[in-house]
Amino acid sequence: MTPSPAGPRLVLASASPARLSTLRSAGLDPEVVVSGVDESAVTADDVGSLTARLALLKAEAVVTALAPGADHRPVLVVGCDSLLELDGEALGKPGSPDVAAQRWRRMRGRSGVLHTGHHLVLLDGDDRRSAAAVAATTVHFADVSDTEIEAYVATGEPLQVAGAFTVDGLGGPFVRAIEGDFHNVVGISLPLLRELLLDLGVTWPSLWRARRP
Repeated sequence: MTPSPAGPRLVLASASPARLSTLRSAGLDPEVVVSGVDESAVTADDVGSLTARLALLKAEAVVTALAPGADHRPVLVVGCDSLLELDGEALGKPGSPDVAAQRWRRMRGRSGVLHTGHHLVLLDGDDRRSAAAVAATTVHFADVSDTEIEAYVATGEPLQVAGAFTVDGLGGPFVRAIEGDFHNVVGISLPLLRELLLDLGVTWPSLWRARRP
């Protein structure tokens, strides 16, 4: 990989290991600052708008908490939030085995839409710019058995992920197909992120690998 001129300091406003892993696999190495936003207190008219609102709140909370870097480089904060829409309802992290199992009995053999809100804030001295968008990917679930659901829930994996499933982990065999960006289902859409960066005047290669002290 050819190094590029130093880009902005990149900060991921998310505790998601999957988002961090996705960015690292794509050549980026962001700092992680967890926002602490109370997601349960946020509402919106539809699921896509809700993810957009949550992504904005996460990014803004981290912007407020950030201390300036010693090198005075521009700072780019990326906030994301994902929810699965099924029958018009927003399904986040189930949090308990019972809820996760109920979700899977409801989802199996059906399709849902995974929405991920993206909100970017670029700080460069007194200049502040932002860009935002929501990516949506249709997910087709396999018609899994009760035994498979019980075994999957027992692993603990579905308890702390949006929609109670992963496509890049143990839940992968239970996802029959997707329509849209795979990375979006993991938690962050790389193609959309690239487009938002360009809107802010930041090129993807400028963020490659450890552009921080």
